[in-house]
Order: sequence, then C-alpha cells, then structure tokens
Amino acid sequence: MYRIISIDRYRNIGISAHIDAGKTTFTERVLFYTGINRKIGEVHDGLATMDWMKQEQERGITITSASTTCLWNGMYNQYGNPYKINIIDTPGHVDFTLEVERSMRVLDGAIMLYCSVGGVQSQSETVWRQVNKYNIPRIGFINKMDRSGANYLNVINEIKTKLNSNPIILQLNIGEEENFTGIIDIIKMKSIYWENSDFGTKFKIYDNISNEFKNKVSELRNIILETAAESCDELFDKYINTGTLTENEIKKGLRIRTIKNEIFPIMCGSAFKNKCIQPVLDSIVDYLPSPNDLSNIKGVIKNGNKYISIYRKNSDNDHFSALAFKICTDPFVGNLTFIRVYSGKIKSGDIILNYTKNKKEKLGRIVQMHANKKEDIKNVFSGDIVAIIGLKDISTGDTLCSMDYPILLEKIEFPNPVISMSIEPLTKNDQDKMGIVLNKLLQEDPSFKVYIDNDTNQTIISGMGELHLEIIVDRMKREYNLNVNTGIPQVSYKETIKKTSSYEGKYIRQTGGRGQYGHVFIKIEPNKYKDYEFINNIIGGVIPKEFIPSIDKGIQEQMKIGILAGYPIINIKATCYDGSYHEVDSSEIAFKIASSIAFKEAFLRAEPILLEPIMKVFVETPEEYIGDVISDISRKRGIINNMETFNNLRKIISYIPLSEMFGYSTELRSKTKGRACYSMDFYEYKEVPIEISKKIIDSKSKKVN
Repeated sequence: MYRIISIDRYRNIGISAHIDAGKTTFTERVLFYTGINRKIGEVHDGLATMDWMKQEQERGITITSASTTCLWNGMYNQYGNPYKINIIDTPGHVDFTLEVERSMRVLDGAIMLYCSVGGVQSQSETVWRQVNKYNIPRIGFINKMDRSGANYLNVINEIKTKLNSNPIILQLNIGEEENFTGIIDIIKMKSIYWENSDFGTKFKIYDNISNEFKNKVSELRNIILETAAESCDELFDKYINTGTLTENEIKKGLRIRTIKNEIFPIMCGSAFKNKCIQPVLDSIVDYLPSPNDLSNIKGVIKNGNKYISIYRKNSDNDHFSALAFKICTDPFVGNLTFIRVYSGKIKSGDIILNYTKNKKEKLGRIVQMHANKKEDIKNVFSGDIVAIIGLKDISTGDTLCSMDYPILLEKIEFPNPVISMSIEPLTKNDQDKMGIVLNKLLQEDPSFKVYIDNDTNQTIISGMGELHLEIIVDRMKREYNLNVNTGIPQVSYKETIKKTSSYEGKYIRQTGGRGQYGHVFIKIEPNKYKDYEFINNIIGGVIPKEFIPSIDKGIQEQMKIGILAGYPIINIKATCYDGSYHEVDSSEIAFKIASSIAFKEAFLRAEPILLEPIMKVFVETPEEYIGDVISDISRKRGIINNMETFNNLRKIISYIPLSEMFGYSTELRSKTKGRACYSMDFYEYKEVPIEISKKIIDSKSKKVN
C-alpha cells in the first residue's frame, strides 16, 4: 500500500450557503474545469451531477450532501503535481441542516458562498455558526455578480458586520450586473477577463490595471500586505524593512492566518456565466489546510469506568481511525457508509472494529464516490473520504478503528425534530413493508424520528420541517414503492414543569403466589440545561441498587409518552430519595411501575406547561409591502427583532411560533404579488399561552376519547 498523492496535497472541503446562492452550480463548474465532467449540468435543467436524486432535480434544490473527488493542477499550471480535492456539496434549506452539520464534522476547510444581491441571508448565518462550531478555516466567494442589483462591496460589509468576521478582499470586480467581465487579482496585480465562449475555459490576463481601479487596488493591496506580514516574525521584519513582500510570501502569510481562522479571504464571480471559478480552485490550494496542517485528532478510550483522552496523528503510520458520518441505501449495492479517515490506512478485506458498538466488521468493497457514481478502490489512506459497501451494524457517528488500538472519536450532534404527521399504509402488503422502509430511512437520517402514538395507535413521523417530511414520504413512494396516507403536519410540542414537586409511588399486587412490591419517593424539578437527569440519593440500602435502573427507566418511559397532552417531556431533573422493598415480592417491573406512578403525580403537582417551537423567521420584501408583512407577523403572535434595508429590499427578522407558519409561503406570495420571500430556522422552545394550551390539551383528550 502506498500513496499516489501525499497527504499535504489533500484538501477536504465543503461548500455551504443559503438556499439558491449557487452552491451546486459552482460545484458543476469545478467538476468541469478539473476534468471530472466533460460537460456542465445545469440545476434548472435537472442535470446537475451533485443533485442526482429525483426530488432534487424536480425542485432545483440540494436535499442530501453529495461528495466527489477531483484533481487540480492550478489555473496557470503552476503547481507541478496535482492536488486532490474532496468536495462535499451541502444543502442550503434549513430543513436539511443535519446534512450540513455532519459534513462540517469531517471537513478541514469550507467555501462560503454568498449571493451578490441577497448578501448575508438567514441560512448564511446558520452555516457560519456551524463552521464556527468546528473551527473550520474558510474562504468566501460572492456569486452572481452578473445579476441585476449585484453589489460586491456591500456584501463584504454585511459579512463583516453580521458575521463578525475579518474579510480580506483578494479580488476586485471589473464591472457589475450585465457589465461584469472579470476580476483584478490584487496579489498578482493583474486584470483577468473571461470570454463568453468555451464555458469559461478561456481567459485573458493583462498586467495593466485600469486607472479607475488603481487607487482602490492600491488600498486593498496594502491591507493584504499588512495582513500577511502580521502572520509571523519573519514576514513582519521583512515588510518593516523593505515595505513589500513577494507573491509567495503574501500567500504564505495569508495561509497561516486563514488556517488560524483570523481572516476570511474573499473572491467574486459568476458561476452560471462560467467566470472566476479557476481562481477559487487556486485559493483552495493556497489558503485552506491539508490534514497535516491541523492538530492531532482527539478521542477517548474506556479504562474501567473512566474515559481517558488519547490522540491520533494525521498520518498513514499511526493506527487506523475513522468516523462514519453518513449512511445511505443504494438500490443496487445496499448500505453505503461514508467515512472520513483521520489516521492510518486500510484495504479491502481488512477486519476493523466499530468501537461505538464494540463489534467487528470486515471491509468489503470500498468506493470513491462521484455524487451517485462509484469508483472501486482497494486502498484508503489518512485524509481520505470514501464509502464502504456492506457494513452490517453501523450508525451515523460511529467510530471505526484498529482492532488492537481502539479509539472513540467525538460523535455528531443531531437536531431535534419540530414537526410531525401521521402515516398509515394503504394495503396489507404496504403495512408489512412499512417497518422495514422506516428503519432504513431512520438509519440514513438521524434528524428523522418515528414513534407509535399510544392513544391513537397511529405511526407518527417527525422531522425538521414540512419539506423534510414531504421528501421522506415521496422517497417512500418512489424508492420503496410504499403507498401511504398522511395526516396534516402537526407541531411537535413538548411538556415540562415550572415548580419542584415530590410524590410517593407504590405498586403492590397480591395474586395468591408471589406478589409485586415497589415503593419509591420521587422529587422532580425544572432543569433548563438538560432534557433529563436522574439522581440516585438512596442511602442505607432502603432500595437495593439492582432496582435503581428500573426506577430510572420507569420515569424515562413516562416522559416519552407525556402526561398533559401526550407530548414528550423535557427539562426535568428527577431524584429518587427514599422508598422500601420486600425481600420476596420486589421486582424490577414493580419498581418501574412505582416510579412511573410517582413521576406522573409529581408532574401534575409541579405546574406543568406546554412548550412550542419558536422559529426565527427572515422575510425579504419590497418597501411597498412592508406594512402588510408586519401586520401579518403580528397576527401570527410574532415578535419583530430587527429590520434593515439592503439593495432596495427590507429585511425583517422576527420570532414566530411554528404552529402559525403552516402555509405561510402561499400567504406571503399573495400579499406581495410574489415579490417577497422568506426562510426560517428553529430558535427555541417557549411556553404556550394559557388559552392556546387549553385548546391543545382539550383537542388531544377529545381524540383519545
């Protein structure tokens, strides 16, 4: 086993942005210029390589993150040996934020795309926070410079103020809107014009810069020089003594500071018009890190009852470790498990350990993915992102490692669903298939949940939004030929308490033979930091320790089915502080039932309330409709947080209960003659007003009766 491309020439990057900023269009150009594709597939034609799902092609949006690998040798063929770039194109719609989250968990760098007209939009801020969470170095590309209303410097100012970042302008646009023809490379001090023919493969480079740009370019170049000089003592001393730096020294300084996340290099162009994509590929190589540039990977290993921190080097010579970040079902080969290899190397046929589940797995086929196309490979090295076919017992977030040198890597956090609806099979055949299909979808998408409503015996599916559930149901019908009826989408309310309360729970049954005896005292109190926490305060053995897990389980099971209106209970701290047992009659089931009784009664005495999901809603509307939009937000129990003007549009940020947002897209189009748009993101759970809470509880009880 040996490498063809050294690890320092790897770049593992993601492309993230607000919906419709041009991520997939940009990726199509990257695949074309790097030679992966011989022609460019357009999103609006349903021919984009990375949007391979039928649902993506029909809607013109990205739903699932797709990965591909390409080689790049430089815009000017200046690199000699090629660089290997692993790319993950992520969705922009908030309903599929999990796809962004799990992609960012395994990436080393990111390209953040912005629309030159829309600027920093709602999902732009969400993905920025996700990138911050994993401390990922990034570069920016302001797209759609050919569009009417494009304003490069305005967007950069928004990036600076809204994202609290330090943007460094590497390029200045030549013209805007229909007059956009190219860029000025401020580091090289050259003007580059793209021709409209040959899909952007031809461009002209000039040493001279037009007089109208000279002052601005000089100002921006001084900023770049100072920024690069501040990266290290060597460059700082040279800049102080000579007043200048070479091109390579500038790139070295910017690279150091980009990897430290101190700066955010910015470029511009038009992906759709095939302009300025090649310089971004150069910047990926020049400024974003290789796996070698990052710190060693931290994990833990269990030693008795404790976990000890250990590290793995980003090297083929260290022990193998990898994270399974995505699982999907392929109709031809079965399970596909996407992994990011952090250390070591593996090959087909090797035996590895799933340390999360403590199970051995034998590696079958290993493939390099190009969207939904597969290329068989035999060997995998540190830094690679590949897919493995046929792993038997694997879940998203599991750690795969060497049998002899185990490690547990940090897991991926999954968002909680906020919307639910019922589904029911149409035929007996569909009923038999439904459980299998749902299990496959659950394995692929951890933000998708399924449960049975104990009161109505209905199957309930939950997700991140209306579109998320719509896609799930559509996939059931198309991919698995499963026909189901669906109910009206419902809000995923939660239940909790506002006060502390205690109650004694007893479960005693005598049936002639051995009876049942469980006796506990449970105290519950609000806990805003955790969904659930159980404390065992039993002393003196009044309840044997073997029954404590059953007490915990009884409480958790009651929390799942709710008490007020059948919704899950959250933010509870439960303490078992007293009780008793019978030497013969006590059992695990008895203590489980007793704790459930105690918890239920304590809950009803602790001022129980309903919580509802509150969404952060971003509306962009022309000025003339601002009054109607604000009035509508108020009617929906919305609270306006901020209003601003950008490119002749008013941007309104407000907080609105999710229950009020069903059908809002149609309402907004109607009120603004189709000229306004909106997006929303989950913000928090908040107490439901008393009158509305009573209606929800009454409605739920009527359904049960």
